[in-house]
Amino acid sequence: MLLIPLAFYSCSSPEGFAIYLTRDDIPVAKIPVLSHVDLADKPVIATKDIISYTKDTHEIELTAEAYERVMELKVPTTGKAFVVCVDKAPIYWGAFWTGFSSQSFDGVTIWVPSLSPKENIIQLELGYPSEGFYQGEDPRSNPVIMQSLEKADKLK
Repeated sequence: MLLIPLAFYSCSSPEGFAIYLTRDDIPVAKIPVLSHVDLADKPVIATKDIISYTKDTHEIELTAEAYERVMELKVPTTGKAFVVCVDKAPIYWGAFWTGFSSQSFDGVTIWVPSLSPKENIIQLELGYPSEGFYQGEDPRSNPVIMQSLEKADKLK
């Protein structure tokens, strides 16, 4: 479900790992049926915002500024779609999700606000409210993503 068969516009300039919102704030429920999604002009999280990415847990330690930017997102109870890219090429999509939602979600999530007890940490998680709601293959360890993070010296 999460691998993106969608058409995206991309740039030729390499930027490495990044998480983008959709340009028109497309509702999460509509993403799987679309044939094309435009990315926002700038990523909400770029490689430069990442202090480290833990490959076993998919925890991302962000700079204080990036963490604050993510935590200030207005996330409805139906989620806010994001696209994980490497060099603006989409790898998979997911949704920022709020713990106040009563809706389940079969996708990759980043919870806003973060429930991590660690400072400036977000986590790419499977499913909401728990991993039991996720079906399919886990896209988070995609080799292209891991190579990009390792090349940027962010992977641990």
